[in-house]
Amino acid sequence: MSGHVRTIKTSSGATAVQIVRYEKGRRIVISHIGSAHTSDNLSALKEEAQKQIEETSAQKSLFPREKQKASPILVINKSQYLGVRYTFIYEALSQILHLFQFDKLNSQLLLDFVIMRIIQPVSKLESLEYLSEMFGITYKRGHLYEAIAAFAALKNRAEEKMLAYAQQNLSFDFSIVFYDVTTLYFESFISDEDATDEEGVITKGLRKNGFSKDNKANQPQIVIGLIVTKEGFPVAYDIFAGNTFEGKTFIPTITKFKNAHPVKTLTIVADAAMISFENVQELIKKGLSYIVGARMANLKPGQIKQISKELLEPTDDLVDRTQDLLVLAKKDATSMRIETERGLLICDFSLKRYRKDKREMEKQIDKAKRLLEKNEGTKRTKFLKNKDDKKTEQIINTDLIEKTKLLLGIKGYYTNLTDEANEAIIKHYHSLWHVEKAFRIAKSDLQARPIFHHKKQTIEAHILICFMALAVCKYMELKTGISTKKIVKLLRGITEARIKNKLTGEIIVMKQELPAEIEQLWKTLTQ
Repeated sequence: MSGHVRTIKTSSGATAVQIVRYEKGRRIVISHIGSAHTSDNLSALKEEAQKQIEETSAQKSLFPREKQKASPILVINKSQYLGVRYTFIYEALSQILHLFQFDKLNSQLLLDFVIMRIIQPVSKLESLEYLSEMFGITYKRGHLYEAIAAFAALKNRAEEKMLAYAQQNLSFDFSIVFYDVTTLYFESFISDEDATDEEGVITKGLRKNGFSKDNKANQPQIVIGLIVTKEGFPVAYDIFAGNTFEGKTFIPTITKFKNAHPVKTLTIVADAAMISFENVQELIKKGLSYIVGARMANLKPGQIKQISKELLEPTDDLVDRTQDLLVLAKKDATSMRIETERGLLICDFSLKRYRKDKREMEKQIDKAKRLLEKNEGTKRTKFLKNKDDKKTEQIINTDLIEKTKLLLGIKGYYTNLTDEANEAIIKHYHSLWHVEKAFRIAKSDLQARPIFHHKKQTIEAHILICFMALAVCKYMELKTGISTKKIVKLLRGITEARIKNKLTGEIIVMKQELPAEIEQLWKTLTQ
């Protein structure tokens, strides 16, 4: 194969390296070697192209390639320091994106935004500046937001890539998933209005005020429903208007997930906010299993007494909670089950939880008493209630205190897995913290909020970027046992100095030698 090395700029701003030959005035592309975003990558691709030409050509180069490179001699007063680049971390994260096959989404801009969301989570415009400063990657800004809006159409394909990774590497088989919701607020105080077209079709606004988990009640938000594996690796998500009750997100998200994949058996684990009679009936109708946290205070009085007596109290004195902690310690981790109108209810007792619940109860009772002593009883607190219908005076709610005492240290779980042991059900539910951790990573390390976008497609694109970045973060943590923040700090610490020889115009790249710790981290992440 005779030919020439050709480089050409692509629409994404990368430099493509090709092997071409010319025949009768026409250019014929023999091979596409790859696309580079850094000078080092470009040099490597050119070298590979030249190597292929030499290996397949009848005539070899007169000089071996390694002898064609002369060692650079730099004269201090004829050299210009151009600063440092962080190619190492870029290449490491790019290889992880390749492991997920995200490069097959055919959007290098999307991948670069994902990388920047992990390294330096800032606005999209600032991300372009950091890409240029840190890696020498430049994009034209003219059609930036038009390009970003197109990302939203890649959501399903991105989810497929992540699901495939989970199946191949985490033994994910759809038997159990974990679901929870969170809210992300906007840097705005104006919510979206619903729009009606000429045919009377209503398009609901996305940015709405609602119950905020970020304590930003005055700012519009969106609700995110997230599905993860037992390891906390994300496999699907959905976006809802900010005023959507979280229990209303449960069935739509799970149904969409089930319909998109060949699911035979699926168990969903979720917290107490997801349980309602309608949701239970819908899950059963769809042939789905569930483990959902129970709101114990909503049980019937007779059920509460039955549970408390079996898990805590060997006598009929169910109100007095002065028994010795040694007696309670013997009941630690005990469990029981009863049938309710919402399905099978499994309950367990934890001594650690008992102590925490007891401290919180006593704190709330003291607060209620202090408010009454100061004639501030009209303020809202847990153990106060109105004395009569006039609502002008409040008293201690002794009935609620007694009910709270009956449930100290007790937690409940609704399920339709009647053949599963109590311990297995409880263990599955306790793994729900993985979803909460995923949300913490998204909100702290990836700074998914506040959101600055206004249009639906760019909002969806922003969530997709954060979702893909979350997958990379979980991958890194699962592979290494190290937090994302520490991994980024370690990888970002490896830099390369760039010096320009004013005599020749050549730019010399001086790479930092890898410490053993970083070299091992690199191998762990990229193999």
